Amino acid sequence: MRNLDVLIIGAGAAGLMCAIEAAKRGRNVLVLDHARKPAEKIRISGGGRCNFTNLHATPANYLSQNPRFCVSALKRYTQHEFLAMVDRHRIPWHEKTLGQLFCDDSAQDIIAMLLRELENAGGKLQLETSVTSIEKTGDRFHLATSGGPMSAQSLVIATGGPSIPKMGATGFGYDVARRFGLKIVPPRAGLVPLTFSDANKDLCQRLAGVSIDALVTFGKTRFREGLLFTHRGLSGPSILQISSYWQEGKPLTIDLNPATDAFEVLRQARTQSPRQDLKTALTQVLPSRVAEEFSKEFGLAGRLADQSDKKLRHAADHVNGWQVLPAGTEGYRTAEVALGGVDTDELSSKTLETKSVPGLFFIGEVVDVTGHLGGFNFQWAWSSGWAAGQAV
Repeated sequence: MRNLDVLIIGAGAAGLMCAIEAAKRGRNVLVLDHARKPAEKIRISGGGRCNFTNLHATPANYLSQNPRFCVSALKRYTQHEFLAMVDRHRIPWHEKTLGQLFCDDSAQDIIAMLLRELENAGGKLQLETSVTSIEKTGDRFHLATSGGPMSAQSLVIATGGPSIPKMGATGFGYDVARRFGLKIVPPRAGLVPLTFSDANKDLCQRLAGVSIDALVTFGKTRFREGLLFTHRGLSGPSILQISSYWQEGKPLTIDLNPATDAFEVLRQARTQSPRQDLKTALTQVLPSRVAEEFSKEFGLAGRLADQSDKKLRHAADHVNGWQVLPAGTEGYRTAEVALGGVDTDELSSKTLETKSVPGLFFIGEVVDVTGHLGGFNFQWAWSSGWAAGQAV
C-alpha cells in the first residue's frame, strides 16, 4: 500500500497545477495518469503553441449553471500570476488578437515548466497507470490501480471531459462523481464545428476552405470572429464560440459582412451601374466565391435595374442576416471542451472540495465551468488547480 497525503488523478493542466501548489505546502503528492505522456491537451493546443491564457479573462467569459461559481478561483489566481510564472521560466510568448497569449516556440515549453515546478516542489508523477476502483473508509481514500494499491487523505479528480477522445479523454471523472452520489450537469460537446443536413451542407461543401470575418448570433449572444466553410458545415472561431450556446433545433443568424450595410451598397450600385448583374454587385460585400455560390443557391441574379427595393433587401438579408438551422455538431471528436460536468452546487467555490464527501475535490474541465475560446479554459485549469492546491 502506497500511503499519500494527496492523490491527483489526471496529469493535465489543472492536475499538474494542483500538484505543484500542494507539494509547495509540504504535502506528499502523487499525480496519476493512464496516458504514456502528461498534458497531451496542452501539447496539441493552439496549433502546438498553446494558447495558455487570456489577458482579458473575467467570470463573464465562462458558462455554468452557476455563473458566479468561478469568481473566487479566478480572482485568487489570475492570468497575470500565471504569466509571471511563464516569465520566470523565460518562456518567450506573444499576444494574438483579443488578448490571447501563445508560446513563441512550442507548447512543450509550458509542459516542461509545469513538470519542472512539480519536481522542484517535491511532487511525483506516475504515468501509464489506470485506476480500477475507489473506496472511502474513514478519512482516507483507497484505490486499486494497475500500479498497486494506494491510499490518500485527499483525492483530486482532474481528468477533464470526453472531448478529443484520441488524446485518451474519457468520462472517468463523471463516473467517480456518480460513484459518490454527486449530481452531474449532462455533458455535451462545446467549442465545436456545426454541421448541416439540408441544402446548406451542399453550399458549404462548395465553399469549403473559404474563411470570412463574421458576426454570429444566437439569442442575445453574439461573437464576431473568423468563420470557416467546411465540407460538413461551418467552423472557425465565431462558430466554435457560439456552439457552446447554440440549442439543437434552433436557428443561428450570421452576418457575413458586419462592417457594411449590404442593402445600401446594393441600392447605390443600382443607381450607379443599373446594367450590372446582381451577382456581380454582391462581390462588393462578399468574397467573389461566396457571392457566386450564394447567387446560385438563393436565386440572386438579374440586372440591378430590374431589382426592386424588396428584392435588394432579400439579397442583403443573405449577407447581413443569413439564417441557418444546424443539424448538429461534429461531437466530441473535434470539440475543444466538454460543457456541463460535476454540478457546482456540490462543490465549494473556494476550495473545489465536495460538500458531501470531505477530502474529495474536482477541478478543471470535469466541473460545470466552461470558458470561451482563446485561453480561457486553460486559465480555469490554472485557477481551479491553484485553489484546490491550497486546501488538499
